[in-house]
Amino acid sequence: MLPSLSAPAPERVVRPFRLLFVCTGNLHRSPLAERLLRARLAAFPGRFEVSSAGTVGTTGTPMDPLAASLLVELGGDPRGALARRLTAVHVEDSDLLLGAAAEHREAAVRLSPLWALRRAFTLREFARLLRPEDAAGVTDPAERAAALVRGAAARRGSANGADDDDVADPHGAPAEAAREVALRIAESVEHIAAAVTAPPHDSRG
Repeated sequence: MLPSLSAPAPERVVRPFRLLFVCTGNLHRSPLAERLLRARLAAFPGRFEVSSAGTVGTTGTPMDPLAASLLVELGGDPRGALARRLTAVHVEDSDLLLGAAAEHREAAVRLSPLWALRRAFTLREFARLLRPEDAAGVTDPAERAAALVRGAAARRGSANGADDDDVADPHGAPAEAAREVALRIAESVEHIAAAVTAPPHDSRG
């Protein structure tokens, strides 16, 4: 009798963590945040899908030129950034939704209440609530992101700072005001990226 051949173990299929940024027109704040985070997570191909949309976005409209210029200064790539209108499908197809302001988080909740109540935050709210220790011992960055979302959702309402959670719309504002908005967005994106990509704690130390 011929010896039986063991079938190879199937490869583990793990889908990427999907993160959606939302603002009003999807021309400035949300594409800037999207492209900045994409750049920070480029070392983990296939583990993240980062996109953006606008609550009143006109599909196909190019990114605001000033925002694109600021994005390049901050290390992101604006090429191919085109606006799209937020839908319930976008909301429900993401693991984390980050609005530029409370109105964008609320728009997501209206589109899909059950989904968004635990997964929708403002950008600065999420950065304020996340704690790297929520993902202690988790090595995969996408799994770390999921753990950080669970921790932030459980912590919601228990921390101060909500008055500073909105990022103002820079549409039509002077260049310096737009720069301040970009820096506020970048600050939160850097904080989130650092928590997601942090190496696991070495318990031997």
